[in-house]
Amino acid sequence: MTAATDTSSEEHGHQHRDVAGGWLRPAVFGAMDGLVTNVSLIAGVGGGGGSHQTLVLTGLAGLAAGAFSMATGEFVSVSSQNELVQAEITKERFELERHPESEQRELADLFMSRGVDAELAAQVAVQVSAHPEQALTVHVREELGVDPHDLPSPLVAAGASLVTFAIGALIPLLPYLIGFSSLGAALALAAVAAFLGGGFVARITDRPFWRGAVRQLLLAGVAAGLTYAIGTAVHAVAT
Repeated sequence: MTAATDTSSEEHGHQHRDVAGGWLRPAVFGAMDGLVTNVSLIAGVGGGGGSHQTLVLTGLAGLAAGAFSMATGEFVSVSSQNELVQAEITKERFELERHPESEQRELADLFMSRGVDAELAAQVAVQVSAHPEQALTVHVREELGVDPHDLPSPLVAAGASLVTFAIGALIPLLPYLIGFSSLGAALALAAVAAFLGGGFVARITDRPFWRGAVRQLLLAGVAAGLTYAIGTAVHAVAT
């Protein structure tokens, strides 16, 4: 094996652990959610004629509320998912203890479905079944599609979501925090962030940068535009 192959395998392993560890997905989508949520919120209040102080308070409240809400949701979601997997693991362990022959045949059938001939599949199933924990791992990976020894962490997912949502939500608020009173500045900064963020997400999922960037920019623009229109309409009716 060459050094380049070793490096590629190591990088793939790191990427797998990042995803399996439970931080990459909530981090990426937390940042995008924070950006779109707060720019839409600021656009709506700004369209309604909110003052500089009102916009700052609204943005900070949206940042805090959204970050804690996202973190709570991720923690509950990942915890529930892990509990479900653990329940299935317990059930599978029970089946292996009570019906080892049936589970061994199931393994053989599984190997045959992967292209292994019947005789070799039966031999491999016997060897794997001789080690109960290894057999349990194979069953869980194949039937549930997860590694029982590498489940995502609820705390990591919650923390990643909280931090990145807050960062994303802070971006459209920055112009107001440094003294600008222009809604246009907030929208422009958010547009740049949405474009770059969408492109980054596209790249880490092996899709074209421009496709992801433009899509995210359009979606953020629609969300901010609709809330701005709502704010403007409410302001017109109320005054």
